Amino acid sequence: MEITVVGGSGFIGSYLINELSDHKVKNIDKNQSPFFKKQTKIIDIRDRENFILNSRTSFVVLLAAEHRDNITPPSLYYDVNVTGTKNVLSSMDDAGIKNLVFTSSVAVYGLNKNNPDETHEIDPFNHYGKSKWQAELLIKQWYDDDPINKSVLIIRPTVVFGERNRGNVYNLLRQISSGKFLIVGNGSNKKSMAYVGNLVSFIKYKINSKFTGYNIYNYSDEPDYSMIELVSLVKNKINIKILGLKIPYFIGVLAGYFFDFLSFILRKKFSISSVRVKKFCATTQFNSSKAHAEFKPPHTLIEGLNKTLDYEFLKNKKDDVLFFSE
Repeated sequence: MEITVVGGSGFIGSYLINELSDHKVKNIDKNQSPFFKKQTKIIDIRDRENFILNSRTSFVVLLAAEHRDNITPPSLYYDVNVTGTKNVLSSMDDAGIKNLVFTSSVAVYGLNKNNPDETHEIDPFNHYGKSKWQAELLIKQWYDDDPINKSVLIIRPTVVFGERNRGNVYNLLRQISSGKFLIVGNGSNKKSMAYVGNLVSFIKYKINSKFTGYNIYNYSDEPDYSMIELVSLVKNKINIKILGLKIPYFIGVLAGYFFDFLSFILRKKFSISSVRVKKFCATTQFNSSKAHAEFKPPHTLIEGLNKTLDYEFLKNKKDDVLFFSE
C-alpha cells in the first residue's frame, strides 16, 4: 500500500514515516527531510499548480501546518492551514484518491474547557485553532461530496513531545531541568500530553484498520499531570534541586505583555509571551477515551517522558547520530 505523507520532514512526520516503514511511503514537504531524503519531494502545499499527487496513493496523511506561537503575519496560519488543505483536497480529487488522515488540534476547543471530548463545542481562542477548524470544515465538505467512496480520519492531538522535538514541552522540561524555574499561578492546572511514539502508532493502527466513513478522535496519553506533579517528576528523574517559587498569575501575564511589547518594538521574538503564559497557566485536559477504547499505546506517558529526558538532558551527545534510517 502506498501512503503519501504531506509535511513529513518535521518532528511528527519523521516519526510517522519511520513507523510506516512496512509500507511504501512518499513524503511531500517544503523542506528536505533530514532522515528520508530519497522519499521526499520538495513542494509547498500553497503551490497548487505544482502540488500533484500520485494516483497510486491509497492514503494521504496531511500533517503540514503552521503552528508555532506568535506567527507574523497571522494570515500565514490561514494560507498554510486552510488554503494548503484546500489544495491538497483538490489534488486528491485530480488523482482519484479517496482516503485522508488529517492532524487537526485540540486548539479548536479553546482554553480552560472541562475535559472536552470529540462532541464538545468548538471555541478556538487563537489563529492556529481557528485555521485548523476552518480546515476541518473544508474536509467535511469534501467528504460530504462523496460519502460512499471517501473516508476521513481527523485526529486532534494535544501537545506532542518526544526526542528531538524543540516545542513547548521541550522548553518546559528544559526550564525545569535548569533548576531556575518559577511556577506561574498555584501549579494545580493539569496538562494533557501525547508522546510522539504513541501518536504515530495510533495513526498507523487506524490506517491498517482501513477505516471507513468520517471519524474524529482526540489523542492524548494518560494520566494528566499537574504542573506541580510534572516539576516533581523531572526533579526526581534528573536529580536536581528546584527553588519551587511561585508567582501570581497576573504578574506572569503582565510580564508576558511586556515581552510582547519588546518583541513589537525590537522586531525580535522572545521565549516569553502573553500567549505562552496564558497557555502555561491554563488547564488543558482533553478526553481521549474514544481512541483508547480501541487502541493500546506501546508506551506509557511516564516512559515517554523518561525517554525524552534521557535523550535530551542526560545523554552524552558527543557521538550523537541520527536515529532514523532511510
